[in-house]
Amino acid sequence: MNFELGTDGPRVIVAGVDGSETSMRAGAYAAGLARRERARLVVVYVTGAPAASRLIPDAAGAIEQALAEATEDMRRQVAAGAAYAGVNAEFVAVRGDPYQELVRVADALRADAVVVGSSRHFGHRFVGSLAVRLVKAGRWPVTVVP
Repeated sequence: MNFELGTDGPRVIVAGVDGSETSMRAGAYAAGLARRERARLVVVYVTGAPAASRLIPDAAGAIEQALAEATEDMRRQVAAGAAYAGVNAEFVAVRGDPYQELVRVADALRADAVVVGSSRHFGHRFVGSLAVRLVKAGRWPVTVVP
């Protein structure tokens, strides 16, 4: 009987992070999974275009600077977490709707799995959280970390 060496697990794992406690746990979970499966880990940080920058044009520069600083801080956190977990993580920062951007990146990378944190917002029980929308898309296995 011949046995296959290696794994049948995911080769590309996309983790969505936004700085929340649950998303950071999701990133840690994805890093552990990537390490165990020897998979490529891509961490996606999605920021939206703040409404305040459209409403108050004078504040646009300060808002852009704050977003750039937050993105750089997240890049450092991801690099530190990846080093701690013993994996290489690619950091992708994008702007837009979190659902649409995660779908776009996961499709472009031909992801085998998507990992996100659970939502803590009360309204998502009725409207649908990011995680529920990703599961309903039915394109990849989705792990939702509490």
